[in-house]
Amino acid sequence: MNIRIIKDKIIANAMLILSVASVSFVFLIGIGLYWRAAPLFEAHTLFSLFSTSEWAPSKGKFGFYPFIMGTLWVTLIAIAVALPLCLLMAIYLTEYAKPGIRKVILPLVNILAGIPPVIYGVWGIFFVVPIVREYLAPQFIEYSSGYTVLTGGVVLAVMTFPILVSIVSEVLRTIPKELKDASLSLGATKWETIKKVVLKRAFPGIMAAAVLAVSRAFGETIAVLMVCGNVPVAPTSVFDAGYPLPALIANNFGEMMSIPLYDSALMFAALLLFFIIFLFNLVSRIILNRIEYKFIS
Repeated sequence: MNIRIIKDKIIANAMLILSVASVSFVFLIGIGLYWRAAPLFEAHTLFSLFSTSEWAPSKGKFGFYPFIMGTLWVTLIAIAVALPLCLLMAIYLTEYAKPGIRKVILPLVNILAGIPPVIYGVWGIFFVVPIVREYLAPQFIEYSSGYTVLTGGVVLAVMTFPILVSIVSEVLRTIPKELKDASLSLGATKWETIKKVVLKRAFPGIMAAAVLAVSRAFGETIAVLMVCGNVPVAPTSVFDAGYPLPALIANNFGEMMSIPLYDSALMFAALLLFFIIFLFNLVSRIILNRIEYKFIS
């Protein structure tokens, strides 16, 4: 047998082994978290863990409902703020901006991705918190400390800007120029072409960018921890304090050894966060496949 064919087979098998190993890490992480969280399931049912709100580790009470709701509130606010702004910015950069402006703005946006999360947290404390406390909250409620899920959502939205703008811009640039020229030649305006042709064709890619941004938002810890208030009570409005799951893990990890089941509870929080991200990406991938099939067919 030719030595080159043997080398090709060896390389192919090696890459297969490495690929399987890489994918298996996902399952190994899930199994490891479940194994560490298992003692908690012996003392509490899943229903009680999800439905109760009391968090008192010293009394053996672990209610995760406030933390789940805090995570959802912060993440949804972040996406609601970031997605429209990033979509409009990507449209401007790809369809309206001159090349010189585009070359200046895109690197500046990408710089945001390299800023440490703690810097975003400090920025949130000194700029976003006072704005929420002194200007926004008084318009709707009597008092707010400013450390709210709205503040966390805004900070998180800024942190997701780079990935959203970059991916959406790349998606919009993949739209064939012939499609846009055909629309313009039929009498459509530039905005009508963008709305009816470009965005419709780019919809699957925009959805994929939103999925990646949500996955990033779910796992952010330090910046959100610094501005959300960290009160273990389920928020009822955007001006309430929240306590997302990543902040719960980061805040309490050093105390877990002295209280029974505390380490299992925190491992369950990590497992829950892992499962939410995994399930969200799986469902989103299924939806994206259906959307792509619809557009292709």
